[in-house]
Amino acid sequence: MRINTAYEGPLGDHFAALADDSPYNAHTDRPAMLALAGDVAGLRVLDVGCGAGHYIAELRARGAAEVVGIEGSRTLLAHARERLNGDTAVTLHRHDLEEPLAFLAGDSFDLAIMALVLHHIEARGQLLAELRRVLRPGGRLLVSTTHPTADWTYFGGSYCDESRVELPVKDGAMSISYRRMTLQTFLNELLDAGFALERVAEPRPTEEARRIDERRYLESRQAPSFLAVRMRKI
Repeated sequence: MRINTAYEGPLGDHFAALADDSPYNAHTDRPAMLALAGDVAGLRVLDVGCGAGHYIAELRARGAAEVVGIEGSRTLLAHARERLNGDTAVTLHRHDLEEPLAFLAGDSFDLAIMALVLHHIEARGQLLAELRRVLRPGGRLLVSTTHPTADWTYFGGSYCDESRVELPVKDGAMSISYRRMTLQTFLNELLDAGFALERVAEPRPTEEARRIDERRYLESRQAPSFLAVRMRKI
């Protein structure tokens, strides 16, 4: 049975709000990924699973010439359109990432960013092949995911367990579905897709995260929640 992991309705609204100022999204994952991106001035960038548009807004503020966002959720795309306020250098597409990116031309992007998305996808090999296709020679791909050890600590069992799991959110009122991956699986899928590894990060929360939730800030300083990499098309 096909699994729909798009964050629609109240779940989409919840994550749009979290991305504004949460210790995990706004003050751990996003700063680390933007640091991996470096100077984006003048670049054409693809945001894969763009959510409520937070990365797109940051990329444009940092000088990206054009950003194309892809998102499966109508709810999150509505938030993105509101946030981006008619920016003519931004194009948004609603698209299921389990399907090929046939509407995008090959060798057409300098940089692709996929933040906390890959672990939701079942057709990961197909998606990574498509991202390699649309990147220009030498183009870079940034990917963040849940840290394998964080999943192991939370769900228990074997570290090697790569089953699909349900993570409760909003005090258990909702949940999100994703697939656990070992470090070996995560990295080898990227390497097998034709990318070279340039940089690895285990993002730590910024000081702003302490203001929001000191307990979670201190926990995340000791045990990483996310894993992020910068890859280069070869």
